[in-house]
Amino acid sequence: MQLHSKNGKVAGLVLGVILLLIVNFLSLVLGYTDLTIHTVIDAFTQFDGSNEHIIIQDVRLPRALIGTVVGASLAIAGALLQALTRNPLASPDILGFNAGASFFIVVALMLFSISSLQATTWIAFLGAMIAGLLVYFLGSVGRDGMTPIKMTLSGAAIAALFGSLTQGLLVMDESALDQMLFWMSGSVQGRKLDILLSVLPYIVIGVVIALTIATKINILTMGDDVAKGLGQRTGFVKLVTGIAIILLAGGSVAIAGPIGFIGIVVPHIVRTVVGNDYRWIIPYCAIVGGIFLVIADIGARYVLMPEEVPVGIMTALVGIPFFIYIARKGGK
Repeated sequence: MQLHSKNGKVAGLVLGVILLLIVNFLSLVLGYTDLTIHTVIDAFTQFDGSNEHIIIQDVRLPRALIGTVVGASLAIAGALLQALTRNPLASPDILGFNAGASFFIVVALMLFSISSLQATTWIAFLGAMIAGLLVYFLGSVGRDGMTPIKMTLSGAAIAALFGSLTQGLLVMDESALDQMLFWMSGSVQGRKLDILLSVLPYIVIGVVIALTIATKINILTMGDDVAKGLGQRTGFVKLVTGIAIILLAGGSVAIAGPIGFIGIVVPHIVRTVVGNDYRWIIPYCAIVGGIFLVIADIGARYVLMPEEVPVGIMTALVGIPFFIYIARKGGK
């Protein structure tokens, strides 16, 4: 069902925000230690230092907020990538952004013992940027220039390269492998609010940039020739879009590791609801992406209870069939 009127789209946003709040509240209630709604409310209004209240404030609240922010960031980054490359299969994980950021973080931790939040954040941005530049270069060489299939293949190659290098480094150090394996699968478990707060300013900048250039992206998707004919500086728009993607994808990896498929699944779902106007796609992606990841995280708590499955595995269970479906449709 596609919403055509402005009032309908605004109502959809409001409904989405309400649903996002509901799933965040459920994230506080549900888990290995199931809690009551009354207990959750008391944890914020009448905190008494009990185990239940500590679990809610120190474990589940950061987990819900991080899931919301990371899900929103990856969804917006995926939408921007699909617009920039005019490739419906593009997303931060498919095009190697996540793998590049992950590799640089692992190198910093293992070889240089860099562990400060601020430093790893910038390292994640650097890794995402280098991966993106490599994919753009490989996807643009040749007589035909940049094409969707070349970008997809280049992204898969770069993702495989950085993934192999990361695994190679980890195999050399078994203690580091044990520490990094769960993070490498993509997880919001055990993350503290400090991690989110250190990265949040950069993610906010990325979101603001995306919202600001939404109209220009609408023009850019018509093709470079049309955009230039309408007076748009396409090079500048692409550069700014690339900066937003790096901030969103790199920041997400710095917080939660390389969580995949949100950037491809959510934008396609959103387009079926609001069409191809990025002034609506971007805010809808933020809300739906947050809902998607928080629900996936709740599900991850129950699959192998009392153990937990990394949320990246849960998103892959949905994302891989969806990716195959889009590819079989020819990316339409």
